[in-house]
Amino acid sequence: MLSDPHNGTHGYTIRSLYFDTVYDRDYFEKQAGVELRRKIRLRCYDPKADYAMLEIKQKQGANQLKRSLKLKREDAVRLTLGDYSPLLSYSEPFAAECYALMNTKCYLPKTIVEYNRKAYIAKENKIRVTFDNHIVSTESCFDLFSENLNMNPVLDPYNVVLEVKFNGFLLEYIKRMINPVNRSELSVSKYVLARQNGYQTRL
Repeated sequence: MLSDPHNGTHGYTIRSLYFDTVYDRDYFEKQAGVELRRKIRLRCYDPKADYAMLEIKQKQGANQLKRSLKLKREDAVRLTLGDYSPLLSYSEPFAAECYALMNTKCYLPKTIVEYNRKAYIAKENKIRVTFDNHIVSTESCFDLFSENLNMNPVLDPYNVVLEVKFNGFLLEYIKRMINPVNRSELSVSKYVLARQNGYQTRL
C-alpha cells in the first residue's frame, strides 16, 4: 500500500472537538448500540492552522457516511464557544443543516480528543488502513487551537487502534495482510473513550 503523503516519519496529529446534546444523546446512543447514530466534531491537524473541518459522521451498523465543511479559523473559534451563527454565512446546504441541527438539539462542546495517526492507501477502491496511537483527551478546555492543552490518556499507550476503511468491498490482498494480525475486532469510538474518562472522574 502507499504511505499517506502526510505521514512523514512518525505520522501526523489529529485533534477533534466533539459536540453533543445537553443530555449527551450521541454518547448514550453509541453506548446502547443504536443502529442509526451520529457524531458532530470540529477537526484540525495543527493548532496554527487557519481553518478547521466541521464534520458529521453518521453510522448505520457497519456502514458510515462522513460529510464535512471547511471553516475559517475565526468561525471555528466561535463554534467552540457555542455560537453557531457563523454557519449562516456559508452557501453550502450542509452548513445550514449543521446550524439547524446544533441549535434545535442544543449541541454543546464536550471534549477534545487528540492522537497520532499513520495511514496507508490503496487507490483502487479508496481503501485506507490507519494506525492510531497516543490517544489523549481533555474536558477542561475547548480551545481547539490551543498549544497548551492539559491532556489525559484514554487508552493504554502500548495499544494501537487499527482501522480499515473501504467502499463496497475490501481487496483480497489486503484481507490476506490483515487476517493473521493478533487482534480483537471492536467498535472503538475515541469520543466514547474520552467521555468515559470524564464520567468515571465525576463518579
